[in-house]
Amino acid sequence: MNWITSLLGNLNYPTIFFLMMLESTVVPVPSELVVSPAAYHAASGNLNIWLVILFSTLGADLGATINYVVAYYVGRPVIYKFANSRLGHLCLLNQQKVEKSEKYFYDHGMVATITGRLIPGIRHLISIPAGLSKMHYGWFLLYTTLGAGVWNCILAALGWYLHAIVPEEQLNDKLIEYGDYIKYTIIAIVVLVAIYFAIRHWMKKKV
Repeated sequence: MNWITSLLGNLNYPTIFFLMMLESTVVPVPSELVVSPAAYHAASGNLNIWLVILFSTLGADLGATINYVVAYYVGRPVIYKFANSRLGHLCLLNQQKVEKSEKYFYDHGMVATITGRLIPGIRHLISIPAGLSKMHYGWFLLYTTLGAGVWNCILAALGWYLHAIVPEEQLNDKLIEYGDYIKYTIIAIVVLVAIYFAIRHWMKKKV
């Protein structure tokens, strides 16, 4: 994947869009190594922070749409076959990961398309169960945009903040360090949101 490394070293709006599209399919491109460095460069005046977020989110939308369309039309057996193939494994994919994303989607309903975009290991696969379940594309795109937009804003804020305290040669190490804290915080937020909706649903059923 040397070509991905090359693109990561030359971030501009087209490469941000392209890499985030890949990240939202099944290609293992860490979004924190795309959006946060781009925001870091935006803080120094080389890019526009709002365009970084925009192109990141549009790329995520396209990548998620590719997953959605493939799952919608080819179905579960073909998806599982690919996940279990050598190419699927090269993409860090397996049937268990797909099943995990399906379970999350079916447990949490359409809101999973938003919250799932924030969870490591789920975020780039949540569009597959949405396609398998024939979720309305308009709602899918809206929720995907919201979830991806929130995630990209968080990563952009991190990159912008790090520009003031970290030299560029230390950026990736700091992103990995801070990225773990962000992931744990996001997971906690998602759990709280899921509990809120579960309680709300339970109270509606009691009325």
